[in-house]
Amino acid sequence: MVQTVRSITILAGEKTIIIEKPQALHRIFFSIQAFADQAAWYESKISFDDPHFSSFYALDGPARYFAARGEDIFQGNIWLYNVSAINLLYSATEILH
Repeated sequence: MVQTVRSITILAGEKTIIIEKPQALHRIFFSIQAFADQAAWYESKISFDDPHFSSFYALDGPARYFAARGEDIFQGNIWLYNVSAINLLYSATEILH
């Protein structure tokens, strides 16, 4: 098993691949967390291999954490888009088997 942890600041209005597609192993867990003031409303979008964010999960308001686990979870690139007007710090964790 391999665990990868990544912290990144994404500028307001920017998007990036936060977790890259595994090459040799199989992803069994991943999580993404946005670190921001709990009293304010910030919006982020998570997309699976879709840099245009046609379909996405939202991290907004008090919901600033997303996780998935299991043998059949998504195996491609995971994109993150900071829709907010301020720069945000994110942490991503991935476990490969």
